Amino acid sequence: VAGDITRLIDQFNLLKKFMHKSLKNVRFSIKPQIQEGDRPVELARTMSIHPLTYQELPYDPEYSQYAGRLTTEKLSNASPDEQYWKTKQEIILRHTGEHPYEISGPDALKLLQRIFPRDISKVKKGRCSYQFACYHNGGIITDGLLLRIDENCYWFAQADGDMFSWYKANSEGLDVNINEPNVFVSQIQGPKSMELLDHLIDETVANEWNYFDWAEVTMAGEKVIVSRTGFTNELGWEIYFRPENNAEKLGDLILNEGSKMGMIITATPSFRGRRIEAGLLSAGQDFTNETNPFTVGLGRFVDLEKDNFIGKKALENADKTCRSWGIRVVDGIAKKGRSIKLNDQFVGNITSSTWSPYQVCGVGIALLDTPEIGPGTVVEVECTDEKIHKAELCKLPMYDPKGEIVRGINKKIPTKAEPWVGIKS
Repeated sequence: VAGDITRLIDQFNLLKKFMHKSLKNVRFSIKPQIQEGDRPVELARTMSIHPLTYQELPYDPEYSQYAGRLTTEKLSNASPDEQYWKTKQEIILRHTGEHPYEISGPDALKLLQRIFPRDISKVKKGRCSYQFACYHNGGIITDGLLLRIDENCYWFAQADGDMFSWYKANSEGLDVNINEPNVFVSQIQGPKSMELLDHLIDETVANEWNYFDWAEVTMAGEKVIVSRTGFTNELGWEIYFRPENNAEKLGDLILNEGSKMGMIITATPSFRGRRIEAGLLSAGQDFTNETNPFTVGLGRFVDLEKDNFIGKKALENADKTCRSWGIRVVDGIAKKGRSIKLNDQFVGNITSSTWSPYQVCGVGIALLDTPEIGPGTVVEVECTDEKIHKAELCKLPMYDPKGEIVRGINKKIPTKAEPWVGIKS
């Protein structure tokens, strides 16, 4: 643990030392441009785009690279707060950069048992399972959603990271195929999401299925796969557009019918606040190849009783204490990076951060240097306004600890903010 912390501090200090001052407040994004002339830019299309990206073009979109694809970071049709409230009170549509790969063949299960720390044999057809993969040293590569499509066929819809090469590197001697199925994922999230699904499909799935189920249903005469999942911790579902689907027909139907219920198309601000409040971690930010699952509170997804898997030996010997917590900030948004202080000493990093319109405070995820610093500890943080603000570490999720919202048990829709009570003196 001490070595990991030292490396993080050294990396942070090196970045501060060599970054030119003109770069400190500059953000970089990917923007669509009209092709000019007859000589294409060589690297302009190395990232595959979602087939429904055209729905975003009227709103001056900005993108970032994600799992070899594009994910929408900014749209002009709604403010971040408006997107947040649409997600929490109504319904939103978001085209994701999630990248499903297909693992199939007689030894598909054997490979996945080798790759993931959970027991994949427990995942039945029609069910999804949260998974992450580790390096041999226990560091996390990335995470995602595993769907068992058939007896010997699985999809892993991964977050940012390179899993394709990892499958290939660890499949020697196995009768298994690792393929790019060219499947693209969109999310429909919010309290009205199941009502829309029930309206769109022929089957009665929307009123019957459970959290983390998936099903093949009929929409506009086409067979499509949908799952009872998302990244907002609100009620919601995801749709998987396969090559044989008419994505434009289905996508326009979803947006047109959803718009009648108040749906808007959104970017990452629609889910960032909710996923932080819910403690849903972001690959490459809240965990990296420098952090093991126990460090970031994912130890419950590691089955050390399972037969050998990559990283098992390192995880058996790893420190099992958690150093990742939520953080609420008074009147500010914490600056990402090494910005947490206690007694005038830096004691941790902010790995994710934004504003919560519901709690009316800054919210974030923090990785502390030591497990002795945890929920209830009052700290100081550097914020985006370049000022120091008081903050308090807290448990995750910040509310709804039993997950009753995402499971559809708690159907109460908030009509106004419920401000955080603040730091008790």
